[in-house]
Amino acid sequence: MPEGDTVWQTARRLHTALAGKVLSRSDLRVPKYATADLTGRTVLDVTPRGKHLLTRIEGGLTLHSHLRMDGSWKVYRNGERWSGGPAHQIRAILGTADRTAVGYRLPVLELIRTTDEHRTVGHLGPDLLGPDWDPDQALANLLSDPARPLGEALLDQRNLAGIGNVYKSELCFLLRVTPWLPVGALPEDRAARLPTLAKKLLEANRDRPIRSTTGHRHHDLFVYGRAPRPCLRCHTSIRAADQGDGSRERPTYWCPTCQTGPAPLPGTPRAARPNPRSQRRTPN
Repeated sequence: MPEGDTVWQTARRLHTALAGKVLSRSDLRVPKYATADLTGRTVLDVTPRGKHLLTRIEGGLTLHSHLRMDGSWKVYRNGERWSGGPAHQIRAILGTADRTAVGYRLPVLELIRTTDEHRTVGHLGPDLLGPDWDPDQALANLLSDPARPLGEALLDQRNLAGIGNVYKSELCFLLRVTPWLPVGALPEDRAARLPTLAKKLLEANRDRPIRSTTGHRHHDLFVYGRAPRPCLRCHTSIRAADQGDGSRERPTYWCPTCQTGPAPLPGTPRAARPNPRSQRRTPN
């Protein structure tokens, strides 16, 4: 799933391609907005909010999209071949005199009034890459339910916006606790570090084509997607299991030696190893 840094990159590409330009082509391929015509309107800006994208358009309109697991926005020069997927997966096309933005497999696409954006993203906690970032509020949100497993709390976008499954696993490793540790049991010094560490990781990766949390040239991540390979610190085999986030199970990775705290019960299904290419962010 795209995380805050990936969405930030997508917003920057879209903003560079569209902002300040008049739309010469508009095609929203979802039934509710099939007749909506945005041609002749100027794109004002494209702003990320957590994992949400807000494309603001002249006339008080916002095109809201969310990538979830498989969605993507690609930007092409006019005349360039589109390569983001088959035509039936296209959900949105926004074209200008020299660039065309194409949204593939977008599970969320809606045209709303800009003044109503709060109804869509107002529930989100402080954005790790946004101007509203507030580490104290983010920590208070996380600690508001002390019995909740840390991994679940980190994925809850109402606490802080931008963390997905990769950063959940990597943050827990860096804090040396398992994702199943209750938030309230996190040692005070490590709890105080958490918001700053999370922001540092996302900021470090928002300009990189390949996400890295280790600082090692040949190893991008400490634990995510590495089961059953050896831990980069202690050489114990990395383990994997599913962990709920309040909506569904997600693959979770940890080192049983480096990380202290509860672990899944024996027999918990092992998570499928993700495709390593999922760590690569393409330029479009």
